[in-house]
Amino acid sequence: MRAKTLSEPITKVSPTRRSRNKRKNNVYSDAERGHGTVGPKAALCGFFPRLLTAADLAVLPSDLPSGPVVYELDNGRLIVMPPPGDIHGAIESNIGTELKIQGERRGLGKARSGGVGVILRKDPDRVVGPDAVFVCQSSLPIQTSKEGYLETIPDLVVEVRSKNDTGPEIARKVQDYLKAGVRAVWVSDPGKRTVTIHRPGQKAKVLHENDVVTIPDIIPGFELPVRDVFRV
Repeated sequence: MRAKTLSEPITKVSPTRRSRNKRKNNVYSDAERGHGTVGPKAALCGFFPRLLTAADLAVLPSDLPSGPVVYELDNGRLIVMPPPGDIHGAIESNIGTELKIQGERRGLGKARSGGVGVILRKDPDRVVGPDAVFVCQSSLPIQTSKEGYLETIPDLVVEVRSKNDTGPEIARKVQDYLKAGVRAVWVSDPGKRTVTIHRPGQKAKVLHENDVVTIPDIIPGFELPVRDVFRV
């Protein structure tokens, strides 16, 4: 059936008939499917985006004509993010370096940084790119998907808060990590110059510049002054 043009008369359809037509044509709004919302153009065309998988994510371009991009999957829905800025990158590097030196080189596990992909769950897929992770020796060897993403859930995840990250977004992501089995999540906030430590079933602990980050149950002996986290 061809689409009606704006010059053609519009026939009013009752709500009951519209509902029958939807069932007949098996076309439902994204909200009715529980998939959030779509733009007006997609709705007019009768197009509804399907959920993506880790395999789909792996073949998406990292560079667009407008510049580089970073992706994640939120229960199959594509999230497009700009690449991190200079300060974000410096903080990520500071923490990743300490995890490598104080953890991996002492034989306590493996450190990864640079937005490594981690599959938290599948069907629908939740694929995230934390700024740094640490996997304890007891969880090695690291298991990866055929796309190269970590299937082994890290013991520690580090997120550096970007200027566009909202409080609810960060809180939801932290809960996703903890539900997947992550034992500790550090959220570094460049604006407040704090590191917040989240653990399952515990109240979040906020560390300030005069404090020292430790994690004895995951990396015994690890010490990182908060002020050093934010040295750029």
